[in-house]
Amino acid sequence: MDTRKQDTARLIEEIFLAIEDKKGKDIVSLDLSGFDGAICSHFVVCHADSTTQVAGIAAGVEQRVLEKLGEKPWRIEGEQNALWIAIDYTDVMVHIFQRELREYYRLEELWADAPVRHYQYEE
Repeated sequence: MDTRKQDTARLIEEIFLAIEDKKGKDIVSLDLSGFDGAICSHFVVCHADSTTQVAGIAAGVEQRVLEKLGEKPWRIEGEQNALWIAIDYTDVMVHIFQRELREYYRLEELWADAPVRHYQYEE
């Protein structure tokens, strides 16, 4: 595996662990690397039951990735209302939804042909 793929895999793993720590639900990663015109190589998607939890998950992701990998996000959107926060790590985009918005936008269905990985953990 080349270094860039290893770095991306490690980033996704740290993002998953941060989401898991904050009890994010239905965590998936979509591999968009095979799609021309995709804005990044991977999406990581999850949801939470409240805006407080959405904000907590986003803060947890940002803190863990900085601590473990020394990476800061290029951009973060949605922190003001915390209904849907997107964290852009250039190659990996993290989408943290409030449950109702995830069901409404169905982001995973837009990329239905992408290889998907479902993350499971004990609650």
